[in-house]
Parts: sequence; structure tokens; C-alpha cells
Amino acid sequence: MATLGVSTVTGQTRILSCIAPGELRLSTTSLGVCGPNEVLVKVLRVGICGTDIHAFAGQQPYFTYPRVLGHELSVEVVAAGSPRDLDMLGRKGYVIPYLHDPDSPASRRGKTNCCERLEVIGVHRDGGMSDFLVLPARHVVPSDLLDAEQLALVECLAIGAHGVRRSELRAGETAVVVGAGPIGMGVIQIARARGARVIVIDPNSQRLAFCREKLGVTEAVDPREHSVEEAVAALTDGGLADVVFDATGNPDAIARGFALVGHGGRYVLVSLVKADITFHDPEFHRREITLLASRNATREDFDTVTRLMEAGALAEREMITHRAELEQMPAVMAHWCAPATGVIKGLVHVND
Repeated sequence: MATLGVSTVTGQTRILSCIAPGELRLSTTSLGVCGPNEVLVKVLRVGICGTDIHAFAGQQPYFTYPRVLGHELSVEVVAAGSPRDLDMLGRKGYVIPYLHDPDSPASRRGKTNCCERLEVIGVHRDGGMSDFLVLPARHVVPSDLLDAEQLALVECLAIGAHGVRRSELRAGETAVVVGAGPIGMGVIQIARARGARVIVIDPNSQRLAFCREKLGVTEAVDPREHSVEEAVAALTDGGLADVVFDATGNPDAIARGFALVGHGGRYVLVSLVKADITFHDPEFHRREITLLASRNATREDFDTVTRLMEAGALAEREMITHRAELEQMPAVMAHWCAPATGVIKGLVHVND
């Protein structure tokens, strides 16, 4: 395997590529180059998220084919290209998959999550559905306390942590989370950790049950059974939400979410849709709603999640409902993407 100072790494690695919508292909290729300020990592686990599902379905707006999927990664560092990174060798960690330009205006303002020249591994460049991967050393964060499965879920939960931080949610405020998928579950858990009251909206009864049983949610609304606006109004004595978080990825749901925001409240769009969003401007102004986009996460959000994980304050393990080996994924992926399968978080085992 590679050693410090050797830039050309020899050997082969398996890669799982999405070569077209609905089609994954497992192949092998030569290992890449581990240069200065880079590390070679062995991929341990890969979490499957909405971005992967949308890319597989041909609905990801920033995606081109073919592409190696995978950005929710736990890894082990096996080689380093610079002396200062030697202390990372042999350590497990998570990956911050948002490769930013430190000299860009956004990055200089600390907004590395939405850098003008941002590249997300597994989206804009090949990701972690492979045995080995070369990454910038600064994007691999070692952890001696969390295991491989926990580390693979840090990025997913950091998305929720970033949205909550963007909202400036305070203890005692009411947060309505629309969409109880993995991202919404991250928002729920971080919001509750901040001391907020959380109301969850989702048409999937299994996910609402999971939120009640595993995440401590006591107020949940199924829009198939109730008018969401009337239900939220009844639960808040007419005041509606201090903050609404959309995690649906559904443009119609996003448009309807404006009606759930109380006067002076905030609306945070955590999900991304390939559509235009419209709202009724007079009502938007009457309530003086603050509208916020929330993209990716920063190191501060990752640190929030790892701190809560280490304290046992999150239910990250319970979110893992399905597991598969890398070589099984061409046959399994379509099944995992089907809502009836009941997947909350699928986890791909790549290496031990």
C-alpha cells in the first residue's frame, strides 16, 4: 500500500458507478494519486441518502453520468502525502464531502458549504462507493470515540444541524418539521436538543411512528387525515410555528409550508427541488416571514453532531434500517428507493 512521500499509488480498487438513471455497475480501476496535503482512505461504510436516490432516479439537478455515488462516508486513513498528516494514519473518521476553494469569497466568509466553486464528492466528482479514495486531508476528520456506522451518519445529521443553526431556533420555540425522512429526522433531533417543541408532518405512518417511538416526538400530523394548517393552528393556539423546516423535496409541500409560519417566523428550506417555488407575496409580507435556504453544512455543524453522538443524545443507530454489501448494490438500490420498502437509512458495507 502507499507510504508517505509516494505520490503514485499502485493497485486496484472496486468502484460502483451510476452509469445512467436506474443503472449501477461494479468495476475495478487503478488507485489514484496521493499527493501533498492529501490522504488515501479505505472506505468502511457509505450511507445512502436522498441525493443518491435522486441521482439514481435521474432527478438530481447537479448530477452528470457516469458518476461514483457516495458522500456519507466513514473511512480509515491508510496513507498520507504530507508529513503533517502522519498522525492520521490508521485512524477512523468521517468525511466532509464539500470540497471548497478556500480563496473564494464565500469561503473567506466562513460559508464553505456554499462556496462558488464547490464540488461535492459523489455529485460533482466521484464519491466513496469504492474500496479506496484519495481526499484532501482537511476534509477527513478523525474520531477515536465513534464507530464506523456512527461516522457514516455524521454528514446526514449535520445537514439538519446546519438548517437548525441557520434558523436561530431557541429553546421553547415551536418548530414544525415537514418531511420525516433522514434529513428531517436530523432536524428533529437537533431541534429537540436545542430545547424546542417539535411538531412533525409526514404522510408516512411508519415514519411518524418511528419519530414517536425513537425520537421522542409527541406531536405528529398525517396530512392524509387532517388539514395540516388547521392541525398546526390547533396545536399552537392559532400562533402557528416560530420556525418551519421543509425536508420533503416536494415543491407542492414547500409551497404549502408558507401557511404554517406564524407572524415574524422563519421558513427554512433544507430540501432541494428541481422546480420553481412560488408564494403569495401579500401574505408573506403581512406575516414578515424570513425565508432561508440551507445548503450542506460546515465544520461547526459536524462538530455539533459528533458532540451529541458522543453524549448519546441522538438516535443515529436506530435510523439504520437496511444494510448491504457493496457488490449487492446493483440489485438492491432500486428496492431501497421504493417507498414501500420502508428504508429510513440504508448503509453499505464496503470494508472492515
